[in-house]
Amino acid sequence: MERDTESELARQLIAGETGAFDRFVEYFRPKIFQYSWLMCGHREDAEEVAQEALLKVFESGDQLREPEKIRSWVFRIAKNACLMKRRKSVFAPARELSLDEFMPSKHLDGDQVRIEIADWSALPDGKALQSEMRELLEKAIRELPEVYRSVILLRDMEELSTQETAQILDVSDDVVKTRLHRARLAIRQRLDEYLRGNGVKGVEEGETTHGTAPAQ
Repeated sequence: MERDTESELARQLIAGETGAFDRFVEYFRPKIFQYSWLMCGHREDAEEVAQEALLKVFESGDQLREPEKIRSWVFRIAKNACLMKRRKSVFAPARELSLDEFMPSKHLDGDQVRIEIADWSALPDGKALQSEMRELLEKAIRELPEVYRSVILLRDMEELSTQETAQILDVSDDVVKTRLHRARLAIRQRLDEYLRGNGVKGVEEGETTHGTAPAQ
């Protein structure tokens, strides 16, 4: 349904209908802001990026030819605006953390390498905990190296396809799949540390339905 709504907004924008851009902004601004905030790492930057991206959309509206591809087109613009902002931002980190700093610890089990994780199903279901986990998830995403952060935001947060993500990032489908898989493992490591700190019993990947999500 979201894709249908977006396509219709794009058709109205292309047709130059009265109020079309206002409706477009109302729909896409929260999405662009959320993406930009997690990608750039700071709300101040995200506000500017959202404004710049929407302005670019307004200026480049005549370049949009395929309404059904509006989401990937918008996020390509947002990605470029965010990268430009990040290069000159006073909030930019001194260095990008290495992915190795986020990867799950492993141990040998016979001839196999296994990843220890906590069993998320053991968590109590409560709004406070859900909110805390969401904040932790967003923090973990913001701390990922940029190449992995961009993939997980587009694939898992914005639900773009592998092909659409590859087109936005100018990489191959296989690169997207690899980066997404590694990003998910890294995120799981951060959440796993939290869960273990809260006394959740550990299990081994492959022995539970709560193993690492497969890259798709």
